[in-house]
Amino acid sequence: METKRKRILERQAAQFEHELKDRRSFLSNKGIESRRADRDTLVRKLKANLKAVHNRLKVIADNEARTAEMAKIKADKAAAPREEKKPAKGEKAKTPPAEGKVKKPKAEKKPAPAKEPEGKTETEK
Repeated sequence: METKRKRILERQAAQFEHELKDRRSFLSNKGIESRRADRDTLVRKLKANLKAVHNRLKVIADNEARTAEMAKIKADKAAAPREEKKPAKGEKAKTPPAEGKVKKPKAEKKPAPAKEPEGKTETEK
């Protein structure tokens, strides 16, 4: 599963590599040897940018690997048969009630008598 951020970082890495290649070819055409070209400020800056982008891509790859691993573990756990828990020491195991026992239905409640509105007495009605 590729993310939008990953695609952006890959394009940035390609751009930095291209700019680095162009800068080195420019310096070699000027007659500057490679050891001295590596100390050029633009070359160092492009190398640093490239290194930072690769580090970010590595973090994204690690996150994707962890996500895939967690999905695999979750699928394995869902596919595994469930085991019944054993009661802890000193506790009794709960057993379902026998079929012969039937719960008694609860008695229905009678509705409460209607109340008269407050403030009025029987003579005022």
